[in-house]
Amino acid sequence: MIGRLLQPDPLWLEQVNVREQGLELWFNVEPTPREEHAGGVFILRLQSFGRQQQGQLQVQGRLANWRLQRERKDLLLRVVAARPLRGEWRAEEVDGRWRLLVSLMEQ
Repeated sequence: MIGRLLQPDPLWLEQVNVREQGLELWFNVEPTPREEHAGGVFILRLQSFGRQQQGQLQVQGRLANWRLQRERKDLLLRVVAARPLRGEWRAEEVDGRWRLLVSLMEQ
C-alpha cells in the first residue's frame, strides 16, 4: 500500500491531434520520448500506456502516414512518407496536462 503512494503515476497517452506539419499528443504526466530513425522513418519511443491508432497528415504538402503501436512496454509513434523525414519534438505543461508537439519536415 505504501509503495503505491510513493510510486509515480504511469504515463498515459490520452489524445492525438493532427496539426499542420505534425502531431499533438496529450499525456497525463510529462513524457520522455526517445527519438529513433530507420530508413527515413521518424520514430518516437514512449514508455506509455495508450491505445493503438493511425492516420494521415500533411508534411510540406505531401501525405505521410502515422501509426501508434505497442511494442513490449513501449508505445511507438512511426511516421512514414515517400521521402525521408526528420522531426523535432517538445513537451510543455498546459492546464495540468502535458502536450508533446511533434513537428516534421522532409530531409
